[in-house]
Amino acid sequence: MAPALKLALAMLPALAMAAPAAVPALSGRDGGAGDIVGGTAATSGEFPYIVSLSQSGSHFCGGVLVNSKTVITAGHCSVDMTASAVKVRAGSLRWASGGTQVSVSSIILNPDYKVNSDGVPDNDVAVWHLSTAIATSSTIGYATLPAQGEDPATGSTLTVAGWGTTSESASSLPAALRKVSVPNTAPRTSANMFCAGLTAGGKDSCSGDSGGPIVDSSDVLVGLVSWGQGCAEAGFAGVYNRLGNYVDFVTENLA
Repeated sequence: MAPALKLALAMLPALAMAAPAAVPALSGRDGGAGDIVGGTAATSGEFPYIVSLSQSGSHFCGGVLVNSKTVITAGHCSVDMTASAVKVRAGSLRWASGGTQVSVSSIILNPDYKVNSDGVPDNDVAVWHLSTAIATSSTIGYATLPAQGEDPATGSTLTVAGWGTTSESASSLPAALRKVSVPNTAPRTSANMFCAGLTAGGKDSCSGDSGGPIVDSSDVLVGLVSWGQGCAEAGFAGVYNRLGNYVDFVTENLA
């Protein structure tokens, strides 16, 4: 599988992506086989801020609820999207049912979003305004943003969640939410991105996880799923938007 954005399979663009920097050796860490890739089932309320973005009834990206009427997601999940054509579902472990599903009133792409000459998305973030407020409940909550300019600590364990495929060769999405923990590696791919993964591979986000959350041990939202070299390949980490660069953009555009 060529390096690619982590949109759901049905939404993958014909866009070749450059490989991220190889993951440095990480002693005492090991990759496993399995889900999201290499993860486990999430429990109800564990990621109360995660949402599924869908078009024509099909999930294509994840997103994060930051207040009752605002979701943030990857910029590449938002390019050429019409607000009236998409839906947001919150408060359910299943992307296709349950919880609360609402319409979208507007999509604000980061004005500096671009696809670099090597095919990599940069400034990969967008703000979506919801048509109807989503109140907090036992399964719905709002994400905690980092401080502007804040970085996740190098080597710290981060957790990513989503409805993405369980392997890079999978042809369908799992019905229920999955999660996986991966170490934040160094160096960063660029000032606007960071890598998280295992040298051995086996644990990663994958197609359908784009725009979803990656959080630190304090449940602070440190990034959004962006792109990668396939999924969970040895020697390559997943690449995430460094949200600390975009907190001002997000807060200035809250609904």
